[in-house]
Amino acid sequence: MITTTIAIAFIFSFLGSIPPGTINLSVLQLSIENKYSAALRFCIAAAIIEFPYAWIAVSFQNYLMESPVIISNIKLIAALVMITLGIINLNAIKKSPGRILSKLQESGFRKGVLLSILNPLAIPFWIGVTAYLTSIGWVKLGTTKLIFWYVLGVSLGTFTLLFVVASLGKRLGGTLKHNRLTKGIPGVIFLCLGIYALFQFFNLV
Repeated sequence: MITTTIAIAFIFSFLGSIPPGTINLSVLQLSIENKYSAALRFCIAAAIIEFPYAWIAVSFQNYLMESPVIISNIKLIAALVMITLGIINLNAIKKSPGRILSKLQESGFRKGVLLSILNPLAIPFWIGVTAYLTSIGWVKLGTTKLIFWYVLGVSLGTFTLLFVVASLGKRLGGTLKHNRLTKGIPGVIFLCLGIYALFQFFNLV
């Protein structure tokens, strides 16, 4: 039961982390800029923050499902965060980053913690996924122990996917790190995702 729970959570977490978003794009950017160590620390931080977010989603699933206002606000926050990150990334190409931003870039771990906290889309995602998995009987989360192993699988899946992204970025870093166009891609994607999420929030798409 425990092994199956971890494996299912791992697979869905890995697959759920593939679409472009704040976290995996930030890892890719660090790796392309030849900051592989910082990218790995970012991966660890993101996986750690994923743990409490997934736990909240599982533990308070019924309450959160009955409170659409909470989910809507989370989507709005995520949209604004992505738009802000896009603007910051595009501005960083033209000028040197400030002292605080430089520290975040070099640390990796602190940047991972900050961006993961500001990107709480994990909560609605894991509400939906967990509701589906429990409804078809793939996982049973009736005890705190089972919830722990399930959420651990979530964190491990997130870390593994981000580690793969960091490794791919490292391979590309040697040829792309000096390309201004390449450095601007994450910022453009952040902006597009943020604007799209904002349109969704206001029901324009």
